[in-house]
Amino acid sequence: MMTCAIIDDDEINRLTLEHYVGLSPNLKLVASLADGIAGLTFFREGHKVDVLFLDIEMPHLSGLELLRVLTDPPEVIITTARQDFAVDAFELRVTDYLVKPFDFARFTQAVQRVQPRPRPAPGAPAPAEGPVNADLFVKVNSRMVRINFDDVLYVEALSDYVNIVTPKHKYIVYTTLKALETRLGPFPNFIRVHRSYLLNTQHIESIEDNTANLHGGHFVPIGKSYQEGFYKSLQRI
Repeated sequence: MMTCAIIDDDEINRLTLEHYVGLSPNLKLVASLADGIAGLTFFREGHKVDVLFLDIEMPHLSGLELLRVLTDPPEVIITTARQDFAVDAFELRVTDYLVKPFDFARFTQAVQRVQPRPRPAPGAPAPAEGPVNADLFVKVNSRMVRINFDDVLYVEALSDYVNIVTPKHKYIVYTTLKALETRLGPFPNFIRVHRSYLLNTQHIESIEDNTANLHGGHFVPIGKSYQEGFYKSLQRI
């Protein structure tokens, strides 16, 4: 059973979440708090939970501000009435992003995405933290689009933007390649192969003349200063 806490200043939504937790046999509610300050105090007092249901817009300390000050946050499921914070939230590696109002089915789907961290035995070193979420929400014009990292062929830097390329789409997103490289850090298939390119090695069909040939007829150059590290990362015979 996973322990959980709720931090939400919307009383109706907080009561709804408490009801949904009560309907979930795999969840045990530890705390239900009405603002970010109370949540900060809860964690600084040493309390631990597996899952945190967290609102964003709260007085004095927002949900995202709380996440930024916590040194070891649990798995976080955002619960908010706003859609426009999704990019910021997923940059903080939240597990899911629920937009109010949401039903029990959507709540259950979010909970199923949670991967509780194993609790080490006393004196044992903490396990390495794995990737939290395999999806990213990006803002494309006025829409929030979900992209699964496995679908990404490569990412190309375009000044203050990046071009995220999948087999079916190209997404021009206002961010830097460095910021996206940091976000993709837990995913070992993504390798920087050029000052302007991040490459998903899962999609390589062949390599010729220091150029990676990808599924669908895409080509990515492998920069001279990146070649040694790139070729060492490949499993070769």
